[in-house]
Amino acid sequence: MDPARVDVVLVRPARPANVAAACRALKNMGLRSLVLVEAPEIDYEARALAYGAWDVLAGARHAATLREAVAPCALVVATSGRADPLAMSPRDLVERAPGLAGDGRIALVFGPESTGLRRDELELCPWRVHIPADPAHASLNLAQAVLLLAYEVRLSSSMPPPAVTASPARAGDVEDAVTALGEALLDIGYLNPANPGAILAELRRLLARARPTTREVVLLRGLARQMQWAGRNLAGGGTANT
Repeated sequence: MDPARVDVVLVRPARPANVAAACRALKNMGLRSLVLVEAPEIDYEARALAYGAWDVLAGARHAATLREAVAPCALVVATSGRADPLAMSPRDLVERAPGLAGDGRIALVFGPESTGLRRDELELCPWRVHIPADPAHASLNLAQAVLLLAYEVRLSSSMPPPAVTASPARAGDVEDAVTALGEALLDIGYLNPANPGAILAELRRLLARARPTTREVVLLRGLARQMQWAGRNLAGGGTANT
């Protein structure tokens, strides 16, 4: 797993000191790409905790939303405090991620310390990773969690890379296709307008498992456009294009 292709995304971190300490943890393990979503301003006192990693802090990219933050990535993984049976361990993650991402970028997403990611944000992260801490005291602070995952990434960087197949589409392009499909499925009456999100979440997970290529995502968006055209023509009494 190439550290240069990993984006660490911190969503609404609670304290400036946590961001600064996470920067130091990243540089300790050779990771440089940090993305901040709704992060607090780093004050002088907190900045001292990023000792030696001020370049990581200064180079952090700021995004208004998680969707914007992970848009360039082919694989998006959320850290979870819950022992989800479907979640990977950090060691499993670094073994599987290169094959899942192809030659695309990988986002490791960390939610707010006290609450974790919102449900709509988790839906943007088809994969999960869980650090199996002692259940008697399983809570980790943000910098600890970042350091543990960054350490596994560093260890794996010396492993031979897996054979690369066709690269999957970026997360932003897949999400655009899901949005287009949602609009089309509403137009043809397939989705319940009062609650379209549940079915769309399942479609999003299906696409995550399928790992569509950029070309396949283009085909999906074309399919969505044709569905909308047909649905609107039929609703207006026209004839579907064949």
